[in-house]
Amino acid sequence: MRLSDLLGMSLGSLFKRKARTILTVLGVIIGTVSIVVMVSLGIGMKNSMLESVSQYGSLTTVEVQQPNRYSNDGKERSDKEMEKLFLTDALADEIRSYPHVVEVYPALRIPVILTSGQYYAYAELEGRDINSLKASGMKLGEGDFPKEGDPLSLIYGNMILTEFSNIKTGYMPYWDTGQLPDIDLMNGGVFTVFDVDGYFRMQGGGVDENGTVMKAPKKYVIPSAGIVEGGPEDYNAFAWQIYCDLEPLKAELKRVFRGKPIPEQPLKKGDKPYKEIFYSTLYVETDSMEAVAEVQQMLQSQGYQTYSEAEWIEQDMQVMNIIQAVLGGIGAVALFVAAIGITNTMMMSIYERTKEIGIMKVIGCRIRDIQALFLIEAGYIGFIGGTVGVIISYILSAILNKVVAGSSLGADMGLGTAGISQIPLWLGGVAVIFAVLIAMIAGFIPSLRAMKLSPLAAIRAE
Repeated sequence: MRLSDLLGMSLGSLFKRKARTILTVLGVIIGTVSIVVMVSLGIGMKNSMLESVSQYGSLTTVEVQQPNRYSNDGKERSDKEMEKLFLTDALADEIRSYPHVVEVYPALRIPVILTSGQYYAYAELEGRDINSLKASGMKLGEGDFPKEGDPLSLIYGNMILTEFSNIKTGYMPYWDTGQLPDIDLMNGGVFTVFDVDGYFRMQGGGVDENGTVMKAPKKYVIPSAGIVEGGPEDYNAFAWQIYCDLEPLKAELKRVFRGKPIPEQPLKKGDKPYKEIFYSTLYVETDSMEAVAEVQQMLQSQGYQTYSEAEWIEQDMQVMNIIQAVLGGIGAVALFVAAIGITNTMMMSIYERTKEIGIMKVIGCRIRDIQALFLIEAGYIGFIGGTVGVIISYILSAILNKVVAGSSLGADMGLGTAGISQIPLWLGGVAVIFAVLIAMIAGFIPSLRAMKLSPLAAIRAE
């Protein structure tokens, strides 16, 4: 018997018992909806957590930092050992050759003071390759990224204005009154002080520990390139700091300090500065979140300190995977209950068609074709129920997301932009295939009974 004949006969048999078929398909629909919606809730919560964490930094980035003077076993490193562990361009090139490493971006951080009229703010200035800032997901609300070869210019975090204090009173306008200070970051009027220690000493009277009167540190007018997208309370990975292109910053620091120690830079014996400027951090971009742990382990084995966002959410991810599996298991119970209904339907079909089965055997129909006939009928039930169930699941998911998004629950749970219920295309496809397989497994035992019927006994059956 041809496959097309089997498909046609199976579909025709289902329509002969419409009421029973509809009820059986309904059970599959309920089971499919249950498992898809339950799994979608687990996926939604997991992705929302990842989206929330990604606001603090990339989930595929490893930050490499200068190691401490003391190793993990408590031994003090010598000056030569520390020098070998400085973050340099040579180290960045070496890390680029590691497995799963896509790129390495050096960064240099120094503290600065911003002043404007009666206000000042302590901030951290980070010099990075502009391509690094673009790759990390930084978005500007005003201005544009500086181009290669441009002089030093600053990109301000969107929350920088909230950190300004009144020089005389010490009050912070935004956190004390809710009003931002009248400072135009984009159009000048903001001075940058690189000598932070000198600035605070001047605030304390301008006399050093030897009683010598100090000169006020110089203030520099550095043009603004842009401001990170967001309001004064829209936290993101770039909200609090100031950013600039790395090479112009290195040139400016050498010019400002002129052989004197640069803040946050290591010193030789006698507190003498090195000629080379060493990096504060190396941002190592990996090809996946799963590769982060492997890269971190390689770097830590060399003595470096590492940090990644993926590292501290690993345990949370394991918990979310367990929750997702439990939710999927609860939904699967409904589908297995539907499988019992399919088994019952197919058994009843065999009892009602005993004579038909006997005739098919007498005229020479192969036993495996008879089995295939009932398996295909069960598969039809699973396919129809699974397909309709997936469609209903998408509808319910959209309704659920809309209801939750419009309530305070969504904000309290910190749900991402995609919603609490997320049904990827693969989940819909797997659900339909799973429904078909469960249905055919449920129809397997009845099909065996159909195969074992005696042709003569079946023909005589009423």
